[in-house]
Amino acid sequence: MPVNEISARAISRRNMIKMLGVGAVAGAGLTACAPGGSSTTKSLGSASPSAARGEATLWFDDDDVLKVFKTIVPSFNQKYPNVKMNLVGVDVSTKLAPTLISGTGVPDGSYTGDGGALAQADQLYDLTSLMKPYTSDTVQYKLDVNTVNGKLVGIPWDTDPGLCFYREDILSASGVDPTQLTSYDALLDAARSVKAKYPNSKPIPLEQDPALGMQWLLMLVNQQQGSGLTDANGKLTIDTDAFRTALTWIKQIVDEGLGTRCKFASTSQIAEADNGTISIVPWAIWFNFLVQSALTKSAGHWRVQQLPAWTAGGARSGVMGGSSFIIPVKAAQPDLAWLFYEHALYSAEGIKQDFGPNTIYPDGLNTALPSVKSALEGASLFNDLPQLGNTSLWDVAAKSSLAIPPGYHIPTWFDQAGTNYLGPNLQLLMDGKMSVDDVISKSASDITTNLVDRS
Repeated sequence: MPVNEISARAISRRNMIKMLGVGAVAGAGLTACAPGGSSTTKSLGSASPSAARGEATLWFDDDDVLKVFKTIVPSFNQKYPNVKMNLVGVDVSTKLAPTLISGTGVPDGSYTGDGGALAQADQLYDLTSLMKPYTSDTVQYKLDVNTVNGKLVGIPWDTDPGLCFYREDILSASGVDPTQLTSYDALLDAARSVKAKYPNSKPIPLEQDPALGMQWLLMLVNQQQGSGLTDANGKLTIDTDAFRTALTWIKQIVDEGLGTRCKFASTSQIAEADNGTISIVPWAIWFNFLVQSALTKSAGHWRVQQLPAWTAGGARSGVMGGSSFIIPVKAAQPDLAWLFYEHALYSAEGIKQDFGPNTIYPDGLNTALPSVKSALEGASLFNDLPQLGNTSLWDVAAKSSLAIPPGYHIPTWFDQAGTNYLGPNLQLLMDGKMSVDDVISKSASDITTNLVDRS
């Protein structure tokens, strides 16, 4: 596959910006709630397999995730033979919100990036009671991002933990022991050692897309304080020690010439990762998509381990992405949508078909992991990859998913912050044109004035 085709697929497959926390939310218990109105309770999931019947339509982005979920339909129909599931590919990011608002042509359920439908939460079922049997077995941050005013409006699907990818050949030649990369100071020292050995190298990638760059920053922040841009009460958390620490670390990379400015999955990033300019990548698990699909010259030299910690004993994981499913209040067959999601996301059979080897991904859907703790604690669903030296990506990533700090919340204005305020200011810092203090003060002020106060 040509490099430009790899890049396009990498972005469109997960629709990276959207999927990283800018998607839609869906709910639980099945109480439909409208602002200022009364709620009505609707019992879902209580029907026996023989009683469940009818036809339901579920929306997905028109990509390989849709193809994967279509492979689950036959096992679902073994449980519910009288139910027909229509899985349809649409542009969820542009179609879901206006459809929920108009109430016309509403699907029975939809895929969405975490947080994307929060502004329309009153158009979604409260799934709190339906999810009750599963909440204790669900990674907490996935419940947090799908909760609005105490109501669970999204059914968690995947976790996207931050991991540390590195070139073992380059680190070894530079005298770096990867097992010692347990702190972010140690990661900087490793980058310095690599640059000393290879003067033209710039080991750590510095993302040039404002929205995606903000997502990366929030991964580093989530490690430290749990929350991202806001806390559980909606209070802005930019002027905090966690943001200052992460931004200061990024500025050190810039000041010492240890970073490569590039866009994720771009032709330049692929070339620089292949030729050794880039060799240390603290990034989401889905960097693995490039390792196994696009990096040809360096195949077999990449390895992966948990992120470093910011403090001794601190979290060695952070969130950088995720998606869920929602059930609209105006769905014609919400019960059937729930039954499908329950099977696909919370049954052992569904999880294995979803994330394990399948006709779409022969080695497993190894750019994300389940949100279900028991699955993460169980046997590997991924095949070991020769591109990673046959080390177990599952063991590292599952441990990291379980360790993602709770408390992450996604405000309705998240996209605008990434596109217009914090995202561009971070770019200026990475270009050496803005200080840490200015990024914090200007971003906090502009977001408060233009987003928080208007929401």
